[in-house]
Amino acid sequence: MADDFIRSTLGDWMDKLARDYPDQDGLVCPERGLRLSYRELNEVCRRAARGFMALGIGKGDHVAIWASNYPEWVYTLHACAKIGAILVTVNTNYRVFELEYLMRQSDSATLLFCDGIKGSDYLEILNELLPELREAQPGQLNAARLPLLKNVVHLPRTAGAPPQEGLFTWEGVMAQGDTVPESALDARQASLHWDEVINMQYTSGTTGFPKGVMLTHFNILNNGYFIGECMKLTPRDRMCIPVPFFHCFGLVLAQMACITHASAMVPVEVYSPVKVMSAIQAERCTGVYGVPTMFIFMLEHPDFESYDLTSLRTGIMAGSPCPMEVMRQVIDRMHMGDITITYGQTECSPGMTMSRVDDPLELRVSTVGRLLPHAEGKIVDPETGETLPPNTPGEICTRGYHLMKGYYNMPEATAAAIDGDGWLHTGDLGVCDENGYYAVTGRIRDMIIRGGENIYPREIEELIYTHPDVKDVQVVAVPSQKFGEEVCAFVILRDGAQIGEAELRDYIAHRMSRHKVPAYLLMTDAFPMTASGKIQKFKLREEAAERLGLAGEPA
Repeated sequence: MADDFIRSTLGDWMDKLARDYPDQDGLVCPERGLRLSYRELNEVCRRAARGFMALGIGKGDHVAIWASNYPEWVYTLHACAKIGAILVTVNTNYRVFELEYLMRQSDSATLLFCDGIKGSDYLEILNELLPELREAQPGQLNAARLPLLKNVVHLPRTAGAPPQEGLFTWEGVMAQGDTVPESALDARQASLHWDEVINMQYTSGTTGFPKGVMLTHFNILNNGYFIGECMKLTPRDRMCIPVPFFHCFGLVLAQMACITHASAMVPVEVYSPVKVMSAIQAERCTGVYGVPTMFIFMLEHPDFESYDLTSLRTGIMAGSPCPMEVMRQVIDRMHMGDITITYGQTECSPGMTMSRVDDPLELRVSTVGRLLPHAEGKIVDPETGETLPPNTPGEICTRGYHLMKGYYNMPEATAAAIDGDGWLHTGDLGVCDENGYYAVTGRIRDMIIRGGENIYPREIEELIYTHPDVKDVQVVAVPSQKFGEEVCAFVILRDGAQIGEAELRDYIAHRMSRHKVPAYLLMTDAFPMTASGKIQKFKLREEAAERLGLAGEPA
């Protein structure tokens, strides 16, 4: 790689790994007793790719996956990459309202789903959204609310579980793959190009509803490669991955960084401190990923000292700011002297800046590091667009190989995010010092970041508006020591409405992800407004902090 770039499709790269590192551990799932070398992993992915071809999935078709960190998630990603299908990632916290929007907006014709997580039954949600499913033949769904959806594939936690009518099973899809010749897969894979879109990730963005960020083989492979370089990954590394695969953190910072360095992937299906520490100990993991809250929960667990974490060396802490004391404890008590921090957003694959393993601790906490190789960055005046000198606050912008192709079917939103000179305007406020270290200081828009999850208030407001007793609603962030920020909704009820806080919260929780359900519901008679009638959300934030006793609370 003369210019340091990988010019390969993801499917071809997996073939290369199988040849170059055939016996190296590729995917290890301690909860399943599963251990696959890179050669074996590639063989499973090829069989899955042939199974998808048997379902009629073609190049450019959209395949959605709604599952936690199952091994089938990894197989599906690489199977899609080998046949040119576009993998659409679905947030595991989604409920009916969000799932319907994503499936409709993404034009997905195939959906793979697991049983569910944390008390959320995905099959129950699907039957509510798709009542026609029970009467359909597998592959022949004709649903009123999702007319493009045809194939629904169940990924049961227990192999051999009997399927509901209308569903394919993973085992069945794999068996169908045996009817497709290897040569047909090879011909399809050879027709693909590394600059084609291979993945769509939905981001809460900075305005409106979630948008489908279109990312290419080139985007995610190279971003993962440079991230792994900053961590000094090698084939000797074994990376524990408790962050969700549906997010850029799990897909790129973790999976792509591993496969571009032939490191072993050790996913945890659903985060818990005990499962993570158990996996690290059992597999002698050299790295682990997480948002600060994940690390805090491990450090504060009463059995923390009983786990042997001395194999750890590196990892990434990202998603929200990390307190200095937490970073010190991660280094001292978890032995992660090479811990790093990455900053970016889905639209830039997602990494823009990253700290290096040899950066001083203070810089690894007070900044988000320097630009990744081949990424450009600058700070601009949000009003004029003028580039600002070092140490002057402004909007963070980036440009380079890592930028998305655009938002799916949203050309106006794409044009608003990326200007005519190719700069992505992140909506984040920050500064860059004379040595090229960036720091994030705030946000221009109203996005809430709770425990590393981006939440846009309008999406929650739109749902709460649908309740017949609600006259108006405004959603804002309030500080939280545990999650950085929490969701707070100010609600104006219609005259004569009798709905209580618990009933309204249940209404929201049934239709929307848990992390978006407001932690606080505050009833009010009016919102503070400017003379021109614009609601002053900053005053609502101040009022919420005062009413909830959070004034002065650090976020």
